[in-house]
Amino acid sequence: MTTTTSGKATGHLIGYRRVSGKAQDVQLQTDAMAEAGCTKVFEDKLSGKNAERPGLHAALEYMREGDTLCVWKLDRLGRSTKDVLTIAEELHSRGIALRVLTGTLAGSYSPKGEGKFFFTMMVAFAELERDMIVERTRAGLDAAKAQGRTGGRPTVITDDLLTVAKARKAKGESMSAIAKAMGVSRATLYRHIDESA
Repeated sequence: MTTTTSGKATGHLIGYRRVSGKAQDVQLQTDAMAEAGCTKVFEDKLSGKNAERPGLHAALEYMREGDTLCVWKLDRLGRSTKDVLTIAEELHSRGIALRVLTGTLAGSYSPKGEGKFFFTMMVAFAELERDMIVERTRAGLDAAKAQGRTGGRPTVITDDLLTVAKARKAKGESMSAIAKAMGVSRATLYRHIDESA
Protein backbone atom coordinates (compact mmCIF):
# COMPACT_ATOMS: atom_id res chain seq x y z
CA MET A 1 0.00 0.00 0.00
CA THR A 2 1.16 3.57 -0.63
CA THR A 3 0.61 6.06 2.16
CA THR A 4 0.14 9.78 2.57
CA THR A 5 2.19 11.91 4.95
CA SER A 6 -0.51 11.30 7.56
CA GLY A 7 0.06 7.57 7.20
CA LYS A 8 -3.38 6.94 5.70
CA ALA A 9 -3.45 4.15 3.12
CA THR A 10 -4.28 5.38 -0.37
CA GLY A 11 -3.95 2.25 -2.52
CA HIS A 12 -1.33 0.14 -4.25
CA LEU A 13 1.76 1.36 -6.09
CA ILE A 14 1.74 -0.40 -9.46
CA GLY A 15 4.74 -0.20 -11.77
CA TYR A 16 4.76 -0.06 -15.56
CA ARG A 17 7.99 -0.35 -17.49
CA ARG A 18 8.49 -0.24 -21.24
CA VAL A 19 11.85 -1.53 -22.36
CA SER A 20 13.62 -1.89 -25.68
CA GLY A 21 15.34 -5.09 -24.61
CA LYS A 22 18.73 -3.59 -23.74
CA ALA A 23 19.91 -5.04 -20.43
CA GLN A 24 20.94 -1.67 -18.96
CA ASP A 25 17.55 -0.10 -19.74
CA VAL A 26 15.71 -3.04 -18.18
CA GLN A 27 17.85 -3.00 -15.03
CA LEU A 28 17.53 0.76 -14.46
CA GLN A 29 13.74 0.57 -14.56
CA THR A 30 13.63 -2.64 -12.50
CA ASP A 31 15.81 -1.13 -9.77
CA ALA A 32 13.78 2.10 -9.70
CA MET A 33 10.48 0.19 -9.38
CA ALA A 34 11.88 -1.94 -6.54
CA GLU A 35 13.23 1.09 -4.70
CA ALA A 36 9.88 2.89 -5.09
CA GLY A 37 8.12 -0.08 -3.46
CA CYS A 38 5.89 -1.24 -6.32
CA THR A 39 3.77 -4.21 -5.25
CA LYS A 40 3.26 -5.36 -8.85
CA VAL A 41 5.02 -4.44 -12.09
CA PHE A 42 3.70 -4.78 -15.65
CA GLU A 43 6.05 -4.68 -18.64
CA ASP A 44 6.13 -4.24 -22.39
CA LYS A 45 9.24 -5.20 -24.36
CA LEU A 46 8.84 -3.24 -27.58
CA SER A 47 9.33 0.00 -29.40
CA GLY A 48 7.28 2.99 -28.28
CA LYS A 49 5.93 3.21 -31.84
CA ASN A 50 4.31 -0.21 -31.50
CA ALA A 51 0.59 0.38 -30.95
CA GLU A 52 0.03 -2.91 -29.12
CA ARG A 53 1.05 -2.62 -25.47
CA PRO A 54 -0.54 -5.53 -23.59
CA GLY A 55 1.46 -4.76 -20.44
CA LEU A 56 0.09 -1.22 -20.19
CA HIS A 57 -3.46 -2.36 -20.92
CA ALA A 58 -3.15 -5.05 -18.24
CA ALA A 59 -1.85 -2.49 -15.72
CA LEU A 60 -4.75 -0.11 -16.44
CA GLU A 61 -7.27 -2.97 -16.16
CA TYR A 62 -5.72 -4.10 -12.86
CA MET A 63 -5.68 -0.70 -11.15
CA ARG A 64 -8.45 0.71 -9.02
CA GLU A 65 -9.32 4.15 -7.64
CA GLY A 66 -6.73 5.26 -5.10
CA ASP A 67 -3.89 3.28 -6.71
CA THR A 68 -0.78 4.94 -8.15
CA LEU A 69 0.75 4.11 -11.53
CA CYS A 70 4.54 4.35 -11.30
CA VAL A 71 6.72 4.92 -14.39
CA TRP A 72 10.47 5.43 -14.70
CA LYS A 73 10.11 8.48 -16.99
CA LEU A 74 7.00 10.09 -18.45
CA ASP A 75 8.03 9.02 -21.97
CA ARG A 76 7.72 5.37 -20.89
CA LEU A 77 3.96 5.93 -20.57
CA GLY A 78 3.15 6.70 -24.20
CA ARG A 79 4.28 6.72 -27.80
CA SER A 80 3.61 10.43 -28.26
CA THR A 81 2.50 13.53 -26.37
CA LYS A 82 -1.07 12.83 -27.48
CA ASP A 83 -0.83 9.26 -26.18
CA VAL A 84 0.53 10.39 -22.79
CA LEU A 85 -2.25 13.00 -22.53
CA THR A 86 -4.93 10.39 -23.28
CA ILE A 87 -3.57 8.02 -20.63
CA ALA A 88 -3.21 10.82 -18.06
CA GLU A 89 -6.81 11.83 -18.76
CA GLU A 90 -7.99 8.24 -18.16
CA LEU A 91 -6.00 7.99 -14.91
CA HIS A 92 -7.49 11.27 -13.71
CA SER A 93 -11.06 10.21 -14.53
CA ARG A 94 -10.58 6.95 -12.61
CA GLY A 95 -9.00 8.57 -9.53
CA ILE A 96 -5.60 6.95 -10.12
CA ALA A 97 -2.43 8.87 -9.24
CA LEU A 98 0.74 8.97 -11.34
CA ARG A 99 4.29 8.82 -10.03
CA VAL A 100 7.24 9.63 -12.31
CA LEU A 101 10.53 8.39 -10.82
CA THR A 102 13.10 10.29 -12.91
CA GLY A 103 13.32 13.08 -15.47
CA THR A 104 12.10 16.66 -15.65
CA LEU A 105 8.61 15.84 -14.37
CA ALA A 106 9.71 13.48 -11.57
CA GLY A 107 7.23 13.50 -8.72
CA SER A 108 3.87 12.20 -7.54
CA TYR A 109 0.68 13.55 -9.03
CA SER A 110 -2.71 12.81 -7.51
CA PRO A 111 -6.06 13.59 -9.15
CA LYS A 112 -6.90 15.35 -5.88
CA GLY A 113 -4.85 17.64 -3.67
CA GLU A 114 -1.41 18.94 -4.63
CA GLY A 115 -1.07 16.91 -7.83
CA LYS A 116 -4.44 17.97 -9.21
CA PHE A 117 -2.92 20.87 -11.17
CA PHE A 118 -0.76 18.45 -13.18
CA PHE A 119 -3.79 16.41 -14.21
CA THR A 120 -5.84 19.54 -14.88
CA MET A 121 -3.12 20.75 -17.27
CA MET A 122 -2.79 17.34 -18.93
CA VAL A 123 -6.55 17.10 -19.45
CA ALA A 124 -6.63 20.68 -20.78
CA PHE A 125 -3.85 19.86 -23.26
CA ALA A 126 -5.72 16.71 -24.33
CA GLU A 127 -8.86 18.76 -24.93
CA LEU A 128 -6.86 21.34 -26.89
CA GLU A 129 -5.30 18.57 -28.97
CA ARG A 130 -8.74 17.13 -29.76
CA ASP A 131 -10.15 20.57 -30.65
CA MET A 132 -7.24 21.20 -33.01
CA ILE A 133 -7.74 17.83 -34.72
CA VAL A 134 -11.47 18.50 -35.11
CA GLU A 135 -10.79 21.97 -36.50
CA ARG A 136 -8.21 20.67 -39.00
CA THR A 137 -10.54 17.85 -40.07
CA ARG A 138 -13.44 20.28 -40.53
CA ALA A 139 -11.27 22.65 -42.55
CA GLY A 140 -10.09 19.77 -44.75
CA LEU A 141 -13.63 18.50 -45.34
CA ASP A 142 -14.86 22.03 -46.13
CA ALA A 143 -12.03 22.51 -48.62
CA ALA A 144 -12.77 19.14 -50.25
CA LYS A 145 -16.49 19.96 -50.44
CA ALA A 146 -15.71 23.31 -52.09
CA GLN A 147 -13.78 21.37 -54.74
CA GLY A 148 -16.73 19.03 -55.28
CA ARG A 149 -15.28 16.09 -53.35
CA THR A 150 -17.15 14.42 -50.53
CA GLY A 151 -16.21 11.62 -48.23
CA GLY A 152 -14.20 11.21 -45.13
CA ARG A 153 -13.68 8.02 -43.21
CA PRO A 154 -16.83 5.97 -42.58
CA THR A 155 -17.77 5.67 -38.94
CA VAL A 156 -16.51 2.51 -37.26
CA ILE A 157 -19.21 2.57 -34.60
CA THR A 158 -22.81 2.34 -35.75
CA ASP A 159 -25.79 3.34 -33.62
CA ASP A 160 -26.41 -0.33 -32.81
CA LEU A 161 -22.82 -0.87 -31.67
CA LEU A 162 -22.97 2.31 -29.61
CA THR A 163 -26.12 1.05 -27.86
CA VAL A 164 -24.38 -2.24 -27.06
CA ALA A 165 -21.28 -0.39 -25.79
CA LYS A 166 -23.36 1.82 -23.50
CA ALA A 167 -25.20 -1.21 -22.11
CA ARG A 168 -21.94 -3.03 -21.37
CA LYS A 169 -20.53 0.12 -19.74
CA ALA A 170 -23.67 0.43 -17.58
CA LYS A 171 -23.06 -3.14 -16.36
CA GLY A 172 -19.62 -2.08 -15.11
CA GLU A 173 -17.46 -3.46 -17.91
CA SER A 174 -14.27 -1.47 -18.49
CA MET A 175 -13.91 0.76 -21.54
CA SER A 176 -10.73 -1.11 -22.48
CA ALA A 177 -12.54 -4.46 -22.55
CA ILE A 178 -15.48 -3.05 -24.53
CA ALA A 179 -13.18 -1.37 -27.06
CA LYS A 180 -11.17 -4.57 -27.49
CA ALA A 181 -14.32 -6.65 -28.01
CA MET A 182 -15.58 -4.16 -30.61
CA GLY A 183 -12.23 -3.91 -32.38
CA VAL A 184 -11.84 -0.16 -31.87
CA SER A 185 -9.53 2.03 -29.80
CA ARG A 186 -10.53 3.33 -26.36
CA ALA A 187 -10.24 6.89 -27.70
CA THR A 188 -12.71 6.12 -30.53
CA LEU A 189 -15.15 4.55 -28.10
CA TYR A 190 -14.89 7.46 -25.64
CA ARG A 191 -15.40 9.95 -28.47
CA HIS A 192 -18.59 8.27 -29.76
CA ILE A 193 -20.05 7.95 -26.27
CA ASP A 194 -19.23 11.60 -25.49
CA GLU A 195 -20.76 12.77 -28.79
CA SER A 196 -23.97 10.87 -28.12
CA ALA A 197 -24.33 12.19 -24.55
